[in-house]
Amino acid sequence: MPPDHSVQLAHEADLAGFRAAARRLCQQAVPPDNVRWQVATAAEGDLFAQPGAGEPPAPDMPDNSAAPLTVPAFFMPLCESVALHADSGRFALLYRLLWRLQREPGLRSDPLDADRLRAEQMARAVTREQHKMTAFVRFRPLAADEPSQEEDGSRWHVAWFEPEHHIVEATAPFFARRFAQMRWAILTPSRCVRWDGHALAFGPGAQREDAPAADAGEQLWLTYYEHIFNPARLKLKMMQKEMPRRYWHNLPEAALIQPLVAQAEARSGRMVDQGGTVPAHRRPAASSALVIAPPTLLHEGIAEGTSIDWDLVRHGPERCRACPIGACATQAVPGEGSHEARLMIVGEQPGEQEDLQGRPFVGPAGQLLDRAFEALHWRRDELYLTNAVKHFKFELRGKRRLHKTAALSEAQACLHWLEAEVALLKPQAAVALGATATRALLGPGVKVIEARGQWFARADGLRVLVTLHPAALLRMPAQQQAAAFEGWLADLLRASDLRPGAASLTPA
Repeated sequence: MPPDHSVQLAHEADLAGFRAAARRLCQQAVPPDNVRWQVATAAEGDLFAQPGAGEPPAPDMPDNSAAPLTVPAFFMPLCESVALHADSGRFALLYRLLWRLQREPGLRSDPLDADRLRAEQMARAVTREQHKMTAFVRFRPLAADEPSQEEDGSRWHVAWFEPEHHIVEATAPFFARRFAQMRWAILTPSRCVRWDGHALAFGPGAQREDAPAADAGEQLWLTYYEHIFNPARLKLKMMQKEMPRRYWHNLPEAALIQPLVAQAEARSGRMVDQGGTVPAHRRPAASSALVIAPPTLLHEGIAEGTSIDWDLVRHGPERCRACPIGACATQAVPGEGSHEARLMIVGEQPGEQEDLQGRPFVGPAGQLLDRAFEALHWRRDELYLTNAVKHFKFELRGKRRLHKTAALSEAQACLHWLEAEVALLKPQAAVALGATATRALLGPGVKVIEARGQWFARADGLRVLVTLHPAALLRMPAQQQAAAFEGWLADLLRASDLRPGAASLTPA
C-alpha cells in the first residue's frame, strides 16, 4: 500500500524543511511507513503536481497546538550531518529515528541500535567528505578582464570538485574564512558557490568544462610538490587512504604520483649511499673585527700579543665556537657588575633564565645568591659576577631544556674568557661557586666538598674562596635547606672584608 503522506523538500540539504515537516507529522502520530520523502530537484515527474487529498499542509506551517517534541542531545547534530548524505533514504531514516525516540525510551541509551548505527555511519561519511573537500579543492585563476585585476586582487579564482554528498553549502563557510580576501567560486555537478569578498551565493550545478584550464602558476605548484616528495617516508597504502584515487583526476599533482612512487626505491637507495651531512650551526659564528683570545691561555695571564678589552670580553663569547655549546644556546651570557670591583663572584655556567635574558645569576640560583648578598650586606652592583662557562648547555626533554653540566673539555675551551676578565678586572679575590668554577680558577686538584670555606692562592697572586654553588642548595631536601643556607653564608662571610666600604682584604 502506497504511503498516505508525501513531503517534498526544497533541496537536497533542506534540514529546516525536514525539521518542520517531521515535527508536525510526529505530533500528528503519522507512522514512518506512511510517509514518502522527496526532494524538489529529484521529484519523479510530479514537481508541479497538486498535493493529494491525504497530503499534509506545507512543511513550513507546523501545527503548534500539540505538545513539543523532545530529543536527546546526540540527535540534532546527527540530523545536520545525515541530511547532507547522498542516500535517498536519509530523511526516511531520520524520521524513523525521531518517531522511535518518542516511543522507545531505551533507544536513547542504545548505541548499537541498527538505525542509530546506520545514521552514525552516514554522518561520519559526510564529515570525511567535508574534510576531503577542504584538502583537495584546487583553485585556478580566470583570465583577467583588465590589467587592474592583477594588481588589486579582484581576479576570480575557480575550482572544480566532485563531492559524493551534498556538502557544498555546509563547507563553503570554511573557504570564505580561509580565502576572505580573494574572489572565488567552487563548481560541482549538483551545487555551486561563489564568494565576492562579502557574501556567499549558491546556484545550480555546473559542468567540468566550465572550470578554467591550468595556468603557469600550476607548474610552480607541481615543481614544489615534486621537490617535497620524500621517498624515504613513502607509505603507499596510507597515502591512498588519505587521498583516495577517486579524487586524483581533479588534482594536478596526481599526475606526478605514479612516477614518483616508481622512483622511490631508487631515490631512497641514493640517499643512503650519500651518507650523512654535517648540519649547520643553529647560530653560526658571525664575522667580527674583534681579536678573540686563543683557547690555550694559562692562569699566569693572557698570551703575549693578544688584544683584550671590556668590549672583547662582553661581545667576544657570542661569536666563540671553540666548543659546540655556543651553537645551540640562545645567546652568550657575559659577566656584569662594577669594573672597579675588588671581589669577583664566579659561577659554573648560565641556566635557562640566564640564557634567555643574557645576564648572569637571574634564575632561581641567582635569586638565592641575592638573598645571601642581602644577609651579608653586600651590594650586587659593586661586585663583578660571571661564569666559568659562557653558554647554557642543556638536554631537550620534550619542550623542556634541562640543565646539563659542561664537560671538562668545554669548560677548558671557555677558560680564556674567564682569564681575560680576571686580567682586566684585577680583583683582590674571587669566590668560586661550585666545582666547575673551582676547577677553572684553581685547576683539577681542589675538591669543593673538602675545600669549601677555605682560601687558596693562585700563582698570579689571586686569592680564591671555594664554596658551594647556590643551585646545590636548591637541590637539597627542603628540611635541610635552612641549615645549608646558614653554612653557606658562613663560607661567604670569610670574604666580607671585600664588601663595599671595607678597608682591606684580610682572609683567614
